[in-house]
Amino acid sequence: MQGLMMDRPLLVSTLLQHAEATYPNTEIVSRRCEGDIHRYTMKDAASRARKVANLLTRLDIQDSDRVATLAWNNYRHFELYYGISGFGAVLHTINPRLFAEQLVYIINHAEDRYIFVDLTFVPLLEAILPHIGNVEGFIILCDEDKMPETKLPNALCYETLLAAESDEFEWPEFPETKGASMCYTSGT
Repeated sequence: MQGLMMDRPLLVSTLLQHAEATYPNTEIVSRRCEGDIHRYTMKDAASRARKVANLLTRLDIQDSDRVATLAWNNYRHFELYYGISGFGAVLHTINPRLFAEQLVYIINHAEDRYIFVDLTFVPLLEAILPHIGNVEGFIILCDEDKMPETKLPNALCYETLLAAESDEFEWPEFPETKGASMCYTSGT
């Protein structure tokens, strides 16, 4: 007698697939850094998460690579949670309230390849840029017309990149024990 409740691993991507299939028209509402209110559906979010996964493929992100976010809790961060972890990379959320020295240590120790960053935190990364030289690029979470002038090398616009990606993506299956995300706590 098998005692398993299901025949497939519990993955972040399967949570997204379930939400899209069961609640496709559920609205997700958040305030953007640009100041306005953004509204879209779970179906839209799932579509954009698949675009994120395709973007990671184009950026040559490999299984278990660390991809960081320095962002507020909004719709773009929501789709990054699913797109990065569902893809098989490790989502590394960075706490913007930490001291610069702590941010430098965390980014370097995690070996983050890319950092997805909200507009409000671009100056924070610019200030520590000389100390995080292993980061390959910075993807700024904004519309193309809001893309700031920045000293960050290989700075790319999130919305421009997503617009070029397909929303067709076959989520990989892997053991459910594989790392999906990591967060350095401020208490350690």
